[in-house]
Amino acid sequence: MAKDNNLIKLILNIGDNKTFFKLVHLIENLVAKVLSIVLLVLILVALADLVFVIGSNILTEPLGSINKTLIELFGLFLNILIALELLENITVYLKKHIFQVELVISTSLVAVARKIIIFDLQKYSGNDLIALGFAILALSISYWLIQRLRKK
Repeated sequence: MAKDNNLIKLILNIGDNKTFFKLVHLIENLVAKVLSIVLLVLILVALADLVFVIGSNILTEPLGSINKTLIELFGLFLNILIALELLENITVYLKKHIFQVELVISTSLVAVARKIIIFDLQKYSGNDLIALGFAILALSISYWLIQRLRKK
């Protein structure tokens, strides 16, 4: 009940910059928490899907043909890792109210690496693979620069 009164006071005093930024901060936190919950649900659903796909492939596919679907399984696995990295980004934001560029770049590296791992040469051209290579190079240089600056 007291929080409701505080929120009403915040809304009524919106003209004051300090109050306005307090309201913005409150909404940012709420959005970040909702995103965390949604992402947690998504991670659990993706994990259940991965377990189901692996179980059904092991039971229905002959052992020799699992290599064909192995790349797809790696893709599903990496999707979960990327989602965990995103959750870590949100968690760090909630704790420190900053975005850690290093964490964002490492998440991006995992996402581009996933694309390279599941890359299908029949579906995409060599130019697409070259573009992914340049993305990895740019992200790696960025990560290296941030690490170097952090040491100084």
